[in-house]
Amino acid sequence: MNEPIRTRTGGQILVDALRVNGADTAFCVPGESFLAAIDAFHDAAADIRLVVCRQEGGAAHMAEAHGKLTGRPGICFVTRGPGATNASIGVHTARQDSTPLILFVGQVAREAMGREAWQEIDYRHMFGHIAKWVDQIDDPARIPEYVNRAFHIATAGRPGPVVLALPEDMLAQEAAVADCPPYRRAQACPDPAAMAELAERLQAAERPLVMLGGGGWTRQASEDIAAFAQAHDLPVACAFRRQDLLDNRHDHYCGEAGLGMDPRLAARIREADFILAVGPRLGETTTNGYTLLDVPRPRQVLAHVHADPQELGRVYHADVAINAAMPAAARALRALPAPQAARWRAWTRQARADYLAHLEPPAMPGEVDFGRIMVQLRERLPPQAILTNGAGNYTLWVQRFYPYRGLRTQLAPTSGTMGYGLPAAIAAKLAHPERPVVCFAGDGCFLMNGQELATAMQYGLNILVIVVNNGMYGSIRMHQERHYPGRVCATGLANPDFAGLARAYGAHGEVVARTEEFLPAYERAMAAGRPALIELRVSQEALSPRLTISGLRGQGA
Repeated sequence: MNEPIRTRTGGQILVDALRVNGADTAFCVPGESFLAAIDAFHDAAADIRLVVCRQEGGAAHMAEAHGKLTGRPGICFVTRGPGATNASIGVHTARQDSTPLILFVGQVAREAMGREAWQEIDYRHMFGHIAKWVDQIDDPARIPEYVNRAFHIATAGRPGPVVLALPEDMLAQEAAVADCPPYRRAQACPDPAAMAELAERLQAAERPLVMLGGGGWTRQASEDIAAFAQAHDLPVACAFRRQDLLDNRHDHYCGEAGLGMDPRLAARIREADFILAVGPRLGETTTNGYTLLDVPRPRQVLAHVHADPQELGRVYHADVAINAAMPAAARALRALPAPQAARWRAWTRQARADYLAHLEPPAMPGEVDFGRIMVQLRERLPPQAILTNGAGNYTLWVQRFYPYRGLRTQLAPTSGTMGYGLPAAIAAKLAHPERPVVCFAGDGCFLMNGQELATAMQYGLNILVIVVNNGMYGSIRMHQERHYPGRVCATGLANPDFAGLARAYGAHGEVVARTEEFLPAYERAMAAGRPALIELRVSQEALSPRLTISGLRGQGA
């Protein structure tokens, strides 16, 4: 006999629906607008870990990073009005990074809606452009249906964010409703005829190149694409901040197509006669401002594989367009018959040689050479280490001089949002407590979510944060010096003692003022048994691995 359907509050139905759909972690900043859900989390503590954060932007970025790491929707709860507006940065990141995320927003009571009640916002309008789906649950009996649909939408096609508003009185109302079965991800598979045409186009090429990117990748898909590249002797570039899609030690990996791209790789993309793009949207950063491929018809033969049919033909007309999820696409590519001997062997070997040469850092002005420190880290961090960062010119050293050793060793926003690195590091350590996690942040970047050090302390998450302090918004200063040389305005920063700030939170904190001080400080930080922060005091002169302030001003002279 079927058990009778029990009566539950909307909050209990909601938390039970999360549990049914496999959620094991949720991030929040508590608010009175969803107290009934918080109360339900109390009874679900054995199944779902509720992580309390210090600001909604940090909470949303933790949930987004969790979604990146696991491939399952990251879960975030925030309150109405200011909580939702703070969290919107994480929704934008999830959209541009193709990350599954579900943001639950407490809402005013149903009877008060439309009156501009306290902190009231129409979330369908607010999030309509950046989320895949936005809605409001007005009936507690429909919660299982809405939550199940949210998981489906967040993971289907091109993954992305979903926002659901929760009126506070609805969460407290009782209803008798059964739970939905857990969601099952639906994935598009490549058309055999299109795969046959792709194989023909590849065999006719002289200078082929594979470009990887986008979301929805699995470890098996990464292994399949590596085997495909090996069998066909193809050079592989990864899109901006997607360097970990192929182990950078693989002898067919040839670099990152993104900001600060090696000019030799940019030239190779232009000179290719066949490009196989698996997963990337081929956006602005990957194409060097849409200059590496002509719009709308590239000079190169283009085979474009993407999980979302609306991305195919959006900017570029592809000679072969394949709508497929990454696991299915990579599996089909691996099954293609390999040539006896590829004509492009020398082309591939030179691409790899160019990448290896690009790994050697040039000398950096000042007492702290960040390039040399990145070399020291790549020699000491184990392959399973996870590196996180936000946005700013400091990231160019991290992206260029650290080889990522496999899928989900890099957490970085393609959206270019500052303040991402520390929340992402916290999410990574929660998901993988056994793995070393290192966050890189500029001085401006760190202070956008530095308060989340308190969260790392509260949950005993022994991450290492490396703050690259040059006393300015470095990337903006670079553009300023390029366009308005010598007219410095609005880019200087007066900073705290970051190491002292870390110690105030209870973390281990040190300052490195010379390159030779880094390794001893790193060893002490890793042995501290608590979260740790190392502040690198670097010269303002070094804007990037290739640019200095003096050099830019000299160009304008």
